[in-house]
Amino acid sequence: MSSELYQPMVGMSDLASPEIYLWQWLESKARAVFERYAFEEVRTPILERTAVFDRSLGDTTDVVQKEMYRFTDRGGRDVAMRPEGTAGVMRFIAGQGNEGLESRVWYIGPMFRGERPAAGRRRQFHQVGAEALGPPSPAVDAEIIALQWHILQEWGVEGCRIELNTRGLPEDRQRVVEALRERLAGQRASLCEDCQRRYDSNPLRILDCKQETCRKIMAALPPVTSYMTEEARVYLSDVESYLKRLEIPYEINPMLVRGLDYYVHTVWEITRAGLGAQDALAGGGRYQVTLGSRALEGVGFALGIERVVAALISQGIDPKALALRPRAWLVSQGEEAFVDNMVLMQTLRERGVACGMDMQGRSMKAQMRKANKAGARFVVVRGEREMESGLFGLKDMDEGTQEDVDMPTLMERLCQPVQNA
Repeated sequence: MSSELYQPMVGMSDLASPEIYLWQWLESKARAVFERYAFEEVRTPILERTAVFDRSLGDTTDVVQKEMYRFTDRGGRDVAMRPEGTAGVMRFIAGQGNEGLESRVWYIGPMFRGERPAAGRRRQFHQVGAEALGPPSPAVDAEIIALQWHILQEWGVEGCRIELNTRGLPEDRQRVVEALRERLAGQRASLCEDCQRRYDSNPLRILDCKQETCRKIMAALPPVTSYMTEEARVYLSDVESYLKRLEIPYEINPMLVRGLDYYVHTVWEITRAGLGAQDALAGGGRYQVTLGSRALEGVGFALGIERVVAALISQGIDPKALALRPRAWLVSQGEEAFVDNMVLMQTLRERGVACGMDMQGRSMKAQMRKANKAGARFVVVRGEREMESGLFGLKDMDEGTQEDVDMPTLMERLCQPVQNA
């Protein structure tokens, strides 16, 4: 049998020890922050009708045109694996009627894009994100940026930068598009192949191109805000004012537009050096989405977990150090001690104590090696001597001490709060 069968698909990864400990730690930290901001979790399906993404993201975006895993299922339905989290959440909220129009929800899970794998870019990747539904509000935009920044601070990610810009009002879009086409008409042939296509379909995406030639051409143009209404510029200024009051650092990037059509007003990205060409850890913005007869508006963000993991490991975080240590490990000599330890292990677990034991009847020396490998704080030994005396040999692996204790003392020691371990 080919060894290829045992490998994940190209651009996808298995998540296991020791890295999984870091993932679990990130998730628990994020969950705690979301609770402080009064956000509730929602879990939407990985598979959605393709129309959910066409109508939400815009059918001219690269995500919809080139990147979605899209196919026809056995029932003849046009479906896609979610390429991002917002569209599915909007579909869920639209189904809640008027009750969902002021929802504050967060999500976490895998997303899928059929891209060419590269450093920082996967075909299956994971995001944690949030959506705050409601009408345009510079204060809420600033609050959501502060929430995202708060999570990154809780995670201890260093060297992050917030880049901020605006997409303006919906009525600004055509004015900006026409101005870009006019300014670029004489240089169209110098644009990269993708941007020559974008010139007709979505000129705003040229601003976001990473090709050096295109970046130089766009840098010479006036900022897109110069083509927008005064209302749009004032809105961005108000967001800046709130961020300053909240002491959230940021810088204006006039080239930032983000890649999805649903954005209006505030857009932002959070970048970190050292991640290669794909240096964005996170991004977000205010949006307007129409699904069927439902019009939704809000502001939200997504954080790329793989990129955060890479950043933290580059800072020297050891995922193994985040593994949960068993409180106790039980070591047995003889059949009777083995059975008694199984009963003790179940009793301890039901009392909230993490513990384990070797179930293969190995030697005591081999069992002790396993206890050391597991990193247990305490080792409980039951051999012939302990069985005869009715006591338990208790080894404190951190202190290097050993004593014989009775059952009440054993339970008192092992059932102490875990933080004392």
